Amino acid sequence: MRHAKGPLLTVDVGERTATETTIDELLETYVGGRAAATALAHERIPFDADPFDPDNRAYLSTGPLQQSQMSFTGRMNMTGLSPLTDGLVSTNAGGYLSRNFVGTGISVLELVGESDELLAVHVRDDGVSFEEVPELEGATVPETSDYMDDRHGLGPEHCIAIGPAGENRVRFASVMTFDSRAFGRGGLGAVLGAKNVKCVTFEGDAAPPVEIPDPPEMDIHREAAQSDDLMRRQGTTGGTEFINDNFSLPTRYFREYEFEHVADIGGDAVEEKKYKKGACSACAYACKLPTRDEETGVETEGPEFETVYSFGSCQGVGDIVDVMRGNELCDTLGMDTISAGVTVAAYLDSEDEFGNAALAQEVTEKIAYREGIGDVLAAGVDRCHDDLGVDNYTVKGMEFAAHDGRVLHGQGLSYAVANRGGDHMYAGMLSLEYSGELDPEGTLGKAETLVEEENASAFRDTGIVCAFGSDYVTDERLETLFDADYDDLMAVGAATVRLERHFNNQRGFDRADDRLPYEIPDLEDAIEEYYDARGWDDGIVPDETIETAVPSAD
Repeated sequence: MRHAKGPLLTVDVGERTATETTIDELLETYVGGRAAATALAHERIPFDADPFDPDNRAYLSTGPLQQSQMSFTGRMNMTGLSPLTDGLVSTNAGGYLSRNFVGTGISVLELVGESDELLAVHVRDDGVSFEEVPELEGATVPETSDYMDDRHGLGPEHCIAIGPAGENRVRFASVMTFDSRAFGRGGLGAVLGAKNVKCVTFEGDAAPPVEIPDPPEMDIHREAAQSDDLMRRQGTTGGTEFINDNFSLPTRYFREYEFEHVADIGGDAVEEKKYKKGACSACAYACKLPTRDEETGVETEGPEFETVYSFGSCQGVGDIVDVMRGNELCDTLGMDTISAGVTVAAYLDSEDEFGNAALAQEVTEKIAYREGIGDVLAAGVDRCHDDLGVDNYTVKGMEFAAHDGRVLHGQGLSYAVANRGGDHMYAGMLSLEYSGELDPEGTLGKAETLVEEENASAFRDTGIVCAFGSDYVTDERLETLFDADYDDLMAVGAATVRLERHFNNQRGFDRADDRLPYEIPDLEDAIEEYYDARGWDDGIVPDETIETAVPSAD
């Protein structure tokens, strides 16, 4: 099976040391990306660690396809113990970082320890250096990447960075790259903040050779360039009105199922503000959304559909420029737009202030700096809903994505059992139910499909292949690209899900955590079907099924 190449680089930011470890056996088994990082995290993060402990580790990892020039591969994975869910979380981001990362010659970066000074870490193909940057305390993400560009010639395409939210340990703080691309869900920005790491830069020309078959490499690239998909013009917002009219667009903190101002924040509204094309590294699909409002001067990248929901319908805000402002605040301050927007919506609910965009923006900024009510909201809905007097719309502590499990029952089942919680990217049930390939009504009989979708998503994040490339990077092409049978690829995905669940089990997660804050048909029986399909008894992974090829942490 084709896999990433290069050692694990462990950087102890407290001791200011960098150590390379050969992990060829691990990469042969787990390929790279999410699977390799999950295996390392399972072995090397103590099961009883606090997310803000120096012993927690953050992993940045790449797959073999990042050593190609194929479309849909400009992404990277990040994994660690989540301050939001208290379990293992993986998230990935696009942009232009991946080729600079593999240029250093490594396959995985591991950050451990805690610095006594605010720190920038510079990873190059000839070594690692540490730079104390007290002058960047409180700096925004763009200010940080501008500083690195001016001082070292390493702009945002070379950099991961946190904003004030990460420094202040907002539990849904993101790690940003290219200023506007987020390792968003789960709060790994707060993990870097706890380690006192402001940014990490990457530069080099030592990428280990990985031969990617062509075809299909250039076929995929050509088809992406010639595509006339709506997504190339409107990103993920292209289906906003369809979802609102035919399914559900959660509105006013889940009080309602459709939004009367959807046309003012949907795909057409976003496309009207788009002023140029945007892409990720080496990708001809170019589905990103650089947007600008000429009248107000507001400029951002996006919003994508999830932000249209979280800062639009969920808050009762019906002006695309206000949604753009919320999006830009989160990117600049370093926060996940879904969790931030939904948490602010919960606050608006408590204050009977739905639709007050100015208040929403004010509170969003206060969260990043933990000022006033922002200090309460920075913990996320799961920890602050009692204080607000609102319902707890989370799973495992993670705020819901837009795709409403009250209507899409297979997606609801997915939210309930997902190791990551209320996240839409953990499995692809929503796509099947929107398209009609799977009846959105009911949960029974969907477990086998859910397992398949979870495994496929886990391998996609391992490869690493963009989720929007599924029509181009088909199952047959995956077999060629990775030189393996599809079933073997899915076995890697299954092993990843199993390791995540086992890690969380050791932290006390059990069947009681696989739940929803609302009722859908036959959920408990469907969860049993899911456990049976996975071979888990009551949601617990048997210890004897866990096998790793991971070097122990020193």
